[in-house]
Amino acid sequence: MAGVPAAGVDDRGCTILHVDMDAFYASASLIARPELVGTPVVIGGGMRSVVLSATYEARAYGIRSGMPMARARRLCPQAEVVRPDYDLYSAISAAVMAVFSEVTHQVEPVSMEEAFLDVSTAQRRLGGPAQIGQWIRDTIADEQQITCSVGGAPTKVVAKMASSAAKPDGMLMIPPHRVIDFLHPLPVSALWGVGESTEAALHRLGLRTVADIAHLPHATLSRAMGPGSATHLQALAWGQDTGRVSTARVERSVGSSETFHQDVDDPAVIRRQLLRLSDRSATRMRHSGLLARTVVLTVRFSDFTTITRSRTMRQSTDVTRDIFGTATALYAALGLQRARIRLLGIRLEALTDAAETPVQGTLDEPEHGWRDAERAMDRAVEKFGSGIVRPASLVVRDEARGDHEDGPPRRERSAGQAPRRWGAAAWSPRGTTSSGP
Repeated sequence: MAGVPAAGVDDRGCTILHVDMDAFYASASLIARPELVGTPVVIGGGMRSVVLSATYEARAYGIRSGMPMARARRLCPQAEVVRPDYDLYSAISAAVMAVFSEVTHQVEPVSMEEAFLDVSTAQRRLGGPAQIGQWIRDTIADEQQITCSVGGAPTKVVAKMASSAAKPDGMLMIPPHRVIDFLHPLPVSALWGVGESTEAALHRLGLRTVADIAHLPHATLSRAMGPGSATHLQALAWGQDTGRVSTARVERSVGSSETFHQDVDDPAVIRRQLLRLSDRSATRMRHSGLLARTVVLTVRFSDFTTITRSRTMRQSTDVTRDIFGTATALYAALGLQRARIRLLGIRLEALTDAAETPVQGTLDEPEHGWRDAERAMDRAVEKFGSGIVRPASLVVRDEARGDHEDGPPRRERSAGQAPRRWGAAAWSPRGTTSSGP
C-alpha cells in the first residue's frame, strides 16, 4: 500500500507530521471517569491553584490552561473539578512516544502531548503521510483511549497549524501547492509564536489575517515590529520555514513547584513539602537518566514576593536525600520566622548524562546505599503504581498541600501496553480525513 493516500487525500510532499493529543490531561483523566465524557471538566486543584487542562466543553465557557481555578469556577460553576494524575500522564506519554518510534526515529518531542515526525524515509515501508497519520490516530485511540489530531505539511510551522485546524480528533494534510491558500485566510493569532501582545500590535496596524502580514510592505512592518520580527513574521506568512525535525532534546533543568491551598507557616508542613518536591524531581531525574549538581529553591510569600536561592553540591546526584538536604539547608539559611508562604519550588540545574558522569563514593558508604534504595522504589512504582512506596513522612496526609503550578513532571517510563506492529489489519480509517480547511 506504499504511496497510496488514505481516503484519496492529497498528501504529496507532506513529509512533516505534527501529532498533538486532544485536551491531553483532561482526556487522560477521564479514562477512569467515563460518566464525565461530554461534560465540562477542569483538571486542577483547590481555589489557590491553576487550571492544568479542561475539556472542550469547559473551554466553551472561556476556561483555559494556566487560568486561576477561582476564575474558572466563576466562569463555569457546574464544571466538575478532577485532580491531576501525573503518573498516569507520564505513562500515557511514554506509550504515545513509543507509537511514534514505530513510525520513524526522526521524532522531535515538543512536550508530553505533542511531537513532530519526519516521515520522508518511512513512506516506502509504511505508506503515504496520510496513511501513517491515520495509523497513528487509530493506534493511540485503541491503546490509550484518547484521541489526537494530525497535521501534515512540507514544513514544521505549517504542520503544527494544520493539526490545530484539525482539532479535535481530526487530520489535515497541506501539500506544498495549497500552503498559501491554507495560511492566508487564517487570523494572525494562528501563526506559531504570535501571542497576545504581538497580536495586539498587529491589530493596531490593521493586520487581521495572515494575508495582511504577507502583503504589507516589509519596511512598514519593520518600523512597527523591528526588522527581525518583521522578517520572521512575513516568512511564516508565506509558509517559509527552514527548521528541520531534530531528535536532540537537551533538558536544561528539571523541577517542580506547588501552591498551597492556604498560606503556610508551619515548619513541619514546609519540610514535608520540600521532601515531596525533592522526591518528585529526583524520580524524574532517574527516569530521564540525568544527574544534577545545582539545587534552586523558590519561595513565594503571601504577598506574592518571590525569592530564589541556589547551591551547587560537591558532586552530581539523582538521590532524593541529597537534594532534600541541600534544599532544607537553603531554606534554613533564609532565617524565616513563621513567614506566610504561598508556594515552594525546587529546580535542578547543571544536568549531565548519568551514564557519562562519574560519581565518587565515600569511604564509609555501604555496598548498597540510598541510590540503590530509591531505584528499588522506582521499580516498585513501575510495577504496582504510584503511591505504593514513599518516604515515611509523606504518608501523613497534608491538608495544606497544593498542586503543581508549572505543569506535570516529565518522566521516561516504559509503556504499559506495547504499540501494535504494522500489518494489513493495523490500519482502519477513523472519521473523515480531509485535505482542505
